[in-house]
This record gives sequence, structure tokens and C-alpha cells, in this order.
Amino acid sequence: MENQAETSGRPEEQPFRTPRPTRTAAFFDLDKTIIAKSSALAFSRPLYRGGLINRRAVLKSAYAQFVFLLGGADHDQMEKMRDYLSALCRGWNVQQVREIVAETLHGLIDPLIYDEAASLIEEHHAAGRDVVIVSSSGAELVEPIGEMLGADHVIATRLEERDGCYTGEIEYYAYGENKAAAIKELAGTEDYDLERCYAYSDSVTDLPLLETVGHPYAVNPDRALRREALARSWPVLAFSRPVQLRQRIPTFRVPSGPVLAAAAIGAAATAAGLVWYSSRRRTQTS
Repeated sequence: MENQAETSGRPEEQPFRTPRPTRTAAFFDLDKTIIAKSSALAFSRPLYRGGLINRRAVLKSAYAQFVFLLGGADHDQMEKMRDYLSALCRGWNVQQVREIVAETLHGLIDPLIYDEAASLIEEHHAAGRDVVIVSSSGAELVEPIGEMLGADHVIATRLEERDGCYTGEIEYYAYGENKAAAIKELAGTEDYDLERCYAYSDSVTDLPLLETVGHPYAVNPDRALRREALARSWPVLAFSRPVQLRQRIPTFRVPSGPVLAAAAIGAAATAAGLVWYSSRRRTQTS
């Protein structure tokens, strides 16, 4: 009786269950996934005309574009690119960059979007999913492109600014494991169920990103990612139809103001890294 009295006076304890996330998202890499080539390298000539990079870098950028489209860069090369672009951007004046980008962004970015990627973005939005662009390029470049495409969120590399100039330091590098950690953090904030989310990328360096979601897709994959995708039975998509964004998306608009001002910083930084990579590849093969 004592035991019965002791237990009958207590409410029955229920195990604590964390509420299951209810929302979903589609995460997209940028270059060679949404954009048909390196959008950053397209800025090489305007930056040269503005005196921010030299003629040698402009000439190398064409070769860098070719190398980038064929294969991309591995982890060690990406790390060296990061150090290189940090040094290159040091001291650049934001106002000067603003003037360069305001004149060139529309003409350079408008034709680069894959029609297949634009369709996927529309389909995910129609299904009620957020669209998130996740790129190693500078936020200053990725954010205006995300605005053009109607992305709900952007995760990108952030460069440090002081007194109207870039210091050459990187506050946050959106690469490798950092991308995976960032989408997990965003999923916690936005209540995404990652098992029901989608991710799209062309590079094996985004393997941590693809592994984080329940529906990973390889898009125009490099050789290493293609091998991983086939081994894991992940779908492989081929995007091949660039389209004028103004024709593809009726609501297209060119961002302006501070967003444009900084866009070329991220573009030039990535371009410089790819130019360095092309030079390194040529040295290794000569």
C-alpha cells in the first residue's frame, strides 16, 4: 500500500521529445552550379581598366577560366587562393570599386545563369522551400546575385573592411566544413529539417555540404565529385543552357547602392585566386 500511495500521487513522467523541424530548403553552390562559368573572372578587364589588377593578370584570367571549367581546385589550392586573395585586396578603395561595378555588373552577370538552375529555383520556391546560395566567393558578389534570383538567404565569404578600404583579412571563409556548419546553424534558426532538404554543387570540396542534406545532387561535377556521386548513388545533373537572366526571370532587377559597391571586391578576390591557380597549374605541367 505504501508503494501504491507513493506512486499514485505523482504525475506520470513522459520522455522529453524535441519538436521535429517542419521547414525545408534547397542549398545551391554558385559557380558552375547556378552560373555557367566563374562570374568572378568576368570582372578582370573592368578591374584592369580601373587600375586594380595588372595586364598580366587579365591575360592569365582567360586561361584560368578554362582550367576552372575543366576541373576546379582541390583543398590545398583553395587554401592558397585564400591567402593570395587576402593580400591582393588589401587597401582597395570601396568607392572606386563602386564606380567600376555600377558600370559593369549588369552586362557581366545577366547572361551567366543556367536556365536549368533558374527552373530548379522556381520549382523549390513553388514547393514551399527556401532557396539558399552557399558560395566561397565574397558576400559582396554573391548577395546581389542572390537578390537577382530571389534567394531567401546567402552564405558566403566575408572580407574585413576598415575606414572605407579592405584590410586584406577574411572574417569568414565559406568553404568545405565551414559551409556544412553554416547550413546547420541556419537550419537551427529557420527550423529546416535537413533530412528533407536539397543541395546542389559541382565540386568535391563541397562534399561536407552535400552530406549534410537528405537529397544531395552533383551538378556538372568535377571528376572527384562524380566518383563520389556514383559510389553513393547520388543523382548527377548536367546544366548546359546559359540564358539572359532578364529574359528568364521577368522580375529581374539589377541591385544598386552599397551592394553594387562591394560586388567587385568578392569578384576580384575570387578571380585573383583563380588566376594564381592557373599560373600554378602551368608551372607544374611545364
